[in-house]
Amino acid sequence: MTLRCAVLDDYQGAALAMADWSPLAGRAEVRTLREHIADRDELAAELADCEIVVLMRERTPVDADLLRRLPRLRLLVTTGMRNASVDLAAAAARGVTVCGTASSPTPPVELTWALLLGLARQVTVEQRALRAGGPWQSTVGQDLAGRTLGLLGLGRIGTGVARVATAFGMDVLAWSANLTAERAADAGARLAASKEDLLRRSDFVSVHLVLSDRTRGLLGEPELRAMGPHAHLVNTSRAAIVDRGALLRALGEGWIAGAGLDVFETEPLPADDPLRTLPNVLATPHLGYVTERNYRTFYTEAVEDITAFLDGAPVRVLTGA
Repeated sequence: MTLRCAVLDDYQGAALAMADWSPLAGRAEVRTLREHIADRDELAAELADCEIVVLMRERTPVDADLLRRLPRLRLLVTTGMRNASVDLAAAAARGVTVCGTASSPTPPVELTWALLLGLARQVTVEQRALRAGGPWQSTVGQDLAGRTLGLLGLGRIGTGVARVATAFGMDVLAWSANLTAERAADAGARLAASKEDLLRRSDFVSVHLVLSDRTRGLLGEPELRAMGPHAHLVNTSRAAIVDRGALLRALGEGWIAGAGLDVFETEPLPADDPLRTLPNVLATPHLGYVTERNYRTFYTEAVEDITAFLDGAPVRVLTGA
């Protein structure tokens, strides 16, 4: 019997070109969905005939209610080996296998620096003026050499960001709840005395933490005020780590100089969202992991996951344990 497989949120129409899907010929009929489906009723109806669903990161949440409405579902594949938007316990209870793929930390490191550099040198402002025939040089950029970069989180991505910062001649501070001075030093950083200490001393603050109950809302009004009007915030991690209301006030009232954002609590970002128009925001549409090499890894391993599952020997299974 040929199973049905849906690949969700294939915004660029790249999924089928980024991997060889021929191993599934005659075993699974694959279709891709270019548009994000936010309406849960519409999504359940679209996937009702599917035994296999491939997710792109956390673009589409799969909770217990959606799983209940997909009685044919047998396999979920998520790109990456962590997906907080999938209820693994509910999937296991319904007999749905969840598998992941590898993911490189270098693309989000690189995008972090694209945002940071763009903020420091006012690239968006100057590029718009140049295209529109506006003033020739209207801003004075910030130097990076000798400035302080504060990293909230020093995992694989934070460590990559730290090593680039040292090449720019920046002083690097790092903090997370369990970070040690030795681990910070290994990455070329110094352990800040506290989160508040890091925020007060940094010219740029970059977020590289996993979203959890402990980190949700970690940066609120007191923390953003502590950064000061000279400092920039960069978030390529998870939007909910920063309190949205406090961030909007901080940007609108000048508590901080600006923000570089790649993640948002609602994605795609609504057309009327103020983060699209605030002049001190440099925003990208969650591009941190969106590179050719990563996509080839994602979809090649997704095909491997599906093939292994159909062969009765699932690989890269996520259990939540």
